[in-house]
Amino acid sequence: MAIPVSVEIIAYLNSLYGEDASKQYLEYIEKDYAVYIRVNTLKTTVQFLRKKLYDNYKIETEQLDFPNNLLKIKSGFLYVGKTIEHIIGLYYIQSLSSAVPAMILNPAEKDLVLDLCSAPGSKSTQMAAMMNNRGSLLVNESQTDRIKSLIYNVERMNLINTAVIHNKGENLSRYFSGYFDKILVDAPCSGLGIMQKRNEVNNWWTHRRALRLSDLQIKLLVAAIKMLKVGGEIVYSTCTMTPEENEFVIDKVLHKYPLELENINIPLKTHDGFVQYGGQHYDSSLKFSRRIIPWEIDSEGFYIAKLKKTGDTESPDLIPIPYASIQLMECSNKLISDKLNYLADHFGIDYSEFNKYLYVQRNEDLYILNKDFSEQSFSLMRRYGIKLAAFDKDGSLVLQTQAAEFLENVITKNIFQLNSTSGLKTYVEGGTIRTKSDCIGQCVVKFQEYLLGTAVITDTGIKSRFPRSKRTQEITKDFPK
Repeated sequence: MAIPVSVEIIAYLNSLYGEDASKQYLEYIEKDYAVYIRVNTLKTTVQFLRKKLYDNYKIETEQLDFPNNLLKIKSGFLYVGKTIEHIIGLYYIQSLSSAVPAMILNPAEKDLVLDLCSAPGSKSTQMAAMMNNRGSLLVNESQTDRIKSLIYNVERMNLINTAVIHNKGENLSRYFSGYFDKILVDAPCSGLGIMQKRNEVNNWWTHRRALRLSDLQIKLLVAAIKMLKVGGEIVYSTCTMTPEENEFVIDKVLHKYPLELENINIPLKTHDGFVQYGGQHYDSSLKFSRRIIPWEIDSEGFYIAKLKKTGDTESPDLIPIPYASIQLMECSNKLISDKLNYLADHFGIDYSEFNKYLYVQRNEDLYILNKDFSEQSFSLMRRYGIKLAAFDKDGSLVLQTQAAEFLENVITKNIFQLNSTSGLKTYVEGGTIRTKSDCIGQCVVKFQEYLLGTAVITDTGIKSRFPRSKRTQEITKDFPK
């Protein structure tokens, strides 16, 4: 069904790109949008997932050259967000355009990285995988109602190098100065590039609103510049097509801060950034930024610029990070060593496996992080890594589903194998599978080759401990055979 685009948007597009281009835009947004998924290479391979999606659900995919872990859905669209593979984090539904900014930032394993505006987590989880679950990735979200979705996706994708912060992005430079190696600023924007899948953009978009958003975008970018090390890199991106929120923003900071705009190569059809618009002339290096036109690549409209910090910036009056009585621990710490020994024995895990990680205890929960996680500003963090276990009333550790998924290749005991789709349905709905088992106490549950999560043995059967957050996700009734 055609989207009735406002007169103001049509007039704006005509002035920006010309009538032929705006006509193409209008034709494009009337079509069904292309669906892409990003394979979580921390948990599976492209080849394995393609085969399973087709065999189980007849979801046919096409592998892209860039990024090569992105698949375009060719058939079976109905099931893409409802598969077991999606629920346990083997893939993330993410558009082609959305995957580009992280590819351009290209974080490495040893980097200290910040995603300044991160919910719901598409680019955050992508960067964590690019870092191979190593280094330190801080992901920040200012909106309270979006934090849950961010944490959900961090855990679903089994990220142990990632910590979640809940703060206004423009205020974070009061805590960190010249600190990060790389920063992604995927700024809130007016969304003209995504109207094809978010029709509501048409209801509230105005030129005045776009201008107001540029004030926030500049504040966010300035904060990022102050938090970046000299020689570090920032990628600024938006999913809108307005120069007011893109080139105008970059031009402002180029004239005030020691930065240079890097020439970036994107192996997709893109266009140079504007060097003049609306009677204004921008810095000539703006041609190195890139614009993605949605109908040209069958994805969303995006703007991407990469900045390198070439000199020191004046530090604001830093606020000391409040002390938190939380500390990173190794498995040998006497507070947790006996508890981890119990988990190792109960699930047949070689104890040396626990030497590979660091741990944080908060109240009755124990979290697991990668060994080289270096950031310790715990008072700012809402979540760190994934929850390994909870302490029960006797002080023993109760293994959590996300950690069981993460440790699936080293768990060798107390495994309950589901053999029916009816049992699978009961488990993912949080019910009790009424059957006998050789497992004792807590166990992990598998279906086919997938470790789904944890359960507990009761008098009546196998009681699911599948997380409530995952039970709210719709799962196809056409379960795999």
